[in-house]
Amino acid sequence: MGAINLRYALRTQLSLSIMLIVLLAVAGISVSANVLVARQFEHYILRQEQNKAAAIAESLASQYDPLSETWNADYLHGVGMYALYDGYIIRVFDRWGRSVWDAENHDMYLCAQITSEITTRMAEHRPEVAGQFVSQEFALTANGQSIGSVAISYYGPYFMSDADLQFLDALNAALLTIGALSLIVAFVVGVLLARRISRPITRTAYIAQQISAGNYAIRFAESSTIRELNDLMRAVNDLARGLSEQENLRKRLTANVAHELRTPISAISSHLEAMIDGYWQPTPERLKSCHEEILRLGTLVADLERLTQSENEDVTLAKEPLDLLEIVRAVCETAEAQARQKDIRLSVSGESSIIPADGDRIRQVVGNLLSNALKYTPEHGAIQAEVYDYPACGEISVEDSGNGIAGQDLPLIFERFYRAEKSRNRKSGGAGIGLAIVKSIVTAHGGTVEVESRLEQGSRFVVRLPKG
Repeated sequence: MGAINLRYALRTQLSLSIMLIVLLAVAGISVSANVLVARQFEHYILRQEQNKAAAIAESLASQYDPLSETWNADYLHGVGMYALYDGYIIRVFDRWGRSVWDAENHDMYLCAQITSEITTRMAEHRPEVAGQFVSQEFALTANGQSIGSVAISYYGPYFMSDADLQFLDALNAALLTIGALSLIVAFVVGVLLARRISRPITRTAYIAQQISAGNYAIRFAESSTIRELNDLMRAVNDLARGLSEQENLRKRLTANVAHELRTPISAISSHLEAMIDGYWQPTPERLKSCHEEILRLGTLVADLERLTQSENEDVTLAKEPLDLLEIVRAVCETAEAQARQKDIRLSVSGESSIIPADGDRIRQVVGNLLSNALKYTPEHGAIQAEVYDYPACGEISVEDSGNGIAGQDLPLIFERFYRAEKSRNRKSGGAGIGLAIVKSIVTAHGGTVEVESRLEQGSRFVVRLPKG
């Protein structure tokens, strides 16, 4: 139920967030567009009024006859009436200031009616203009000579006709329609996007619950086109895979420890029972056998203690400048006697590489690698230890001509108690802790350890330790 509630909450929040963003964006765009268009339209109307007034004056000047010094009265009347219906009240005067044609004298009632309509319309639709009728006078000339003047009255600073107001209303309606459609689209897109995002998150919560319950086999089967969600699903799959591997290693570790303990304990128990029941006499040989098994248990406990110490995060490394080549030569000299017993050729080569490290622990690393190589290299084989110096690190390579390691065992050989030789015969190897100690020490130094191997072709272990 928790996952379902989370899914619905996430969907709702995403949908509302997207709708709110779109609403604010559309509202901002609509308001800005409305203000900008209205302002530009007002400037356009103002220029049109000025241009029209100038055009009227120019048209009237063309109707004067300089020869007869008379005006075309019919044309003046026609221009005056057309101008009146457009909201312009004109009065024409000759050069002596006498009235030639006056719209108010011609039809005062019509002038008052048009004036009232324009004033009422502007007061109703554009009260912020707070305008009034103003008069502008233009000089009339013909052939460079003054022939009179015209006074043009109109609502200033500008006025709008019914067509102009209808245009603005249509524009606002279009913006509102676009806003409504945008909200609908935003809602649909928000729901789809919320579902697309919430589904893998809900699935992640479910898989996390399954993993916490011990179901490490569960995985994300699908992928997402959203990079972050895809990374999240991949991380959860890696977590489940890692926990599954750790669980398998834990079970294997438990089985291996039990096997390592069972053999000496069973031997000691059977020997002691036989001696207690009187079937065997407690001879020195039999007591020695029990003592050897007890020593074997002690060795196993000591190995575990060394592994614990090497993996302890609080352990302090006594670092000092060391020459890896000198350390490798010293450890190889110690192992030379064991190599001669199996007629194994042990050689050291390379160059000096100075790194800051804990000398005792690095010797333990080299010793464990050589010990491992000697155990699995047959008689008359060869082991080559080499040291390389690089600008950022020093490298130790231990290569043998032994039995090699199968490919399926390579990822696991550094785990505790893991041995590629499944019989777990002590004669062919130890408890399987040596390489785990190698890895923990190298990791504590900030380095890496790798292995390359093929069956019947030998193995090569490479340790890299940083100089910084």
